[in-house]
Amino acid sequence: MITVAVRVVEGEKERIQNFKGIVIAMHSGGINKSFTIRKISNGVGVERVFPFYSPMIQSISLEKKGRVRRAKLYYLRGMSEKKIRQKLS
Repeated sequence: MITVAVRVVEGEKERIQNFKGIVIAMHSGGINKSFTIRKISNGVGVERVFPFYSPMIQSISLEKKGRVRRAKLYYLRGMSEKKIRQKLS
């Protein structure tokens, strides 16, 4: 479980929005490095890709570390929230 604090600009205002979820993929490529985070919001799965070196990312914090045996966790897309918790414990 990871939390990414992202700066969001709405008109002239600027605020920090937290996106908390599970890292399902890391994409390498030098300066174009990125990672994908998935969370379930109101029963709907939401995925967001963040560029690793984006100036819009305020902070990244690790909430909980789980043990997995795969590099890409795309198989979590078809699971319920309860099964995901059991799988990553």
